[in-house]
Order: sequence, then structure tokens, then C-alpha cells
Amino acid sequence: MCTAISYRGGTHYFGRTLDLEYGYHETVTVTPRRFPLPFRLAGRMDTHHAIIGISAGEPRDYPLYYDGTNEHGLAIAALNFPNYAHYPPAGEAAGDRIAPFELILWVLGQCADADEAEALLHHCTVVNLPFSEALPLTPLHWMIADRRRSLVVESTAEGMHIFRNPVDVMTNSPDFPAQLGHLQSFRALSAKEPPCRFPGPDRLPGVGRGLGAVGLPGDWSSPSRFVRAAFALGNVPRDSDDFTALEDFFRITDCVSVPRGCIRVEGGDVITRYTACADTARGLYYWTTSRNRQIQCVSLHRAAPEGDQLRRFPLYTPRQIRHHN
Repeated sequence: MCTAISYRGGTHYFGRTLDLEYGYHETVTVTPRRFPLPFRLAGRMDTHHAIIGISAGEPRDYPLYYDGTNEHGLAIAALNFPNYAHYPPAGEAAGDRIAPFELILWVLGQCADADEAEALLHHCTVVNLPFSEALPLTPLHWMIADRRRSLVVESTAEGMHIFRNPVDVMTNSPDFPAQLGHLQSFRALSAKEPPCRFPGPDRLPGVGRGLGAVGLPGDWSSPSRFVRAAFALGNVPRDSDDFTALEDFFRITDCVSVPRGCIRVEGGDVITRYTACADTARGLYYWTTSRNRQIQCVSLHRAAPEGDQLRRFPLYTPRQIRHHN
């Protein structure tokens, strides 16, 4: 369970929520230009674009990114895609054969914008190849964005699909065309107050503000989060200063964040473990966590992007409360 958003206004903010009942000791990770990137079936990049994002804490010597952006402002997030993702065997695949865990590095390492990413992925197949026995395949799909547009990439039993994303949001299953079809059912919702159209001689008075959004789904299922995120993102003003826009981004993700105790599975409570937001133009990676709501930040350009060693920064930091008396 996750939600990804591309906010395009005066600047471009891209990010996501990560909703899980467990974690892998995630860190904010900088992969500099000369850190070698070996691919299982597609050769090796000894030099590439610098990348910043959030990755699994282990293995320490390889950046298993969940989401990230590169020094040119292209951003990607990988989200869970259960019951729909399908990866063909490597021996049956054509073109560049990329494992699911490699796709973020494959694209961010060599593409500067969404046009280049789309062209690259037209010659790529995501194949059935896990990272290791301890880290088996995860069903994934991907949202890719720059400051002009966003894409959704899905590998299903019907093949590899690249969709233009007109609403700049993505959640989980079902597939992206089904999510857009479901969204059409909510086309009458509005941020404005609706007129009374109830039949009868007496007009019914309103009971408060926000009636234009009556019917907006409030649960945490993937289709409902898709609708709620698209409604909030579609209505937010885009003429704000950059800091206000950053606050707006985190307010939108609050609409789809999962509180502790609301989704219970065998492994525990699903919660929004972190919310990430990249200022893609400046190479700034902001985030909050379930235990620390303070917005924190790491700068790609201050972390030696020309180097050859990974830089890791702690994601989960202690709670901070400012006491005024």
C-alpha cells in the first residue's frame, strides 16, 4: 500500500507514502556519479547521473531504492502491485532485460527527463529475477515524472505498458486503466459549495462547508486513495511560494496516510512508515516518518555527487517536540 504524487507548480515536487507493517531499516541514500552499478543481465554503468532517494538499509553496498530522483530532476517511485504484476522469465524476454529491483537505477542512471525514460523503456523488459533468496521478487509498478509530465509503467501478463498519467497520482492495484475508469465515477465532486437540487417546494439548508465533496471515498483501499489523492492534488492552488507548496504536498499525502490500527494484517498494523518529497530542481529530499513528523532534508548536491561511495543518512530519527514552556 502506497501513494505517489507529482506536484507541478512553480517548482516540481515528487514523492510518495510507504505503507507497510514492517520495514527494512530504510535510509536516505545518495548514489554518486562514479559508484559502479552492475546489472544482472544488462552490463554495468561505471559512470551515471547522481541519484538520491530512500533505499533498504541492507545490503549496505547496493542501493535498493524504493523511490528517488536524479541530478537532472527525473524522479521514480516503485509501488506494490499485487495480483497484477507479471515478470516473464529472462530467457523469454527481448531487449534490455532488467530485474524489478534494478529499474529505478536503470532509468535514473541514464535518463534526464520523462521523454528519455519513455524511449528507454520501450526497449526494456522487466524479468523474473529476484535480488536474492532473502529478498524475493516483489510485485511492483512504477510512476516516473519530471516537471512537465508523468508516466506509469506496468509489467502484466499482457506485456510491458507505459501509460501517460493525466492526474499525476498512482496507488496500487488494480491496473492504471482500471484506476482511471473508477475515477470517472467521481466526476461530479467539487471543492465548491453545490446548489440545492433536491426536489420539493422548500429548499434544504446546508449543514456546513465541504458538501461539494460528499461521496469522496474515505477508506484506505487503493482505488479510494487514488480518488482522494487525485481530488486533493487537482484542487490545490499552484501559485504558492515554494515552501507553501512543500507544505501543501505533505497535506495532500496526509489525506491518504494510514493511521496505526486502521489496517490490521497477520504481520501487524499497516502504517505510513514514511512520506518522501523530492524538490527535483534543487536535488533536495524531504521526508517525515510515523514517529517523527518534523520535515527533514538531505541535499544531493551537498553529498559529494561526483564521488564513488554510497552516502547513507538515517531515515528514522527520534521524536522531536518543541516545548515552549
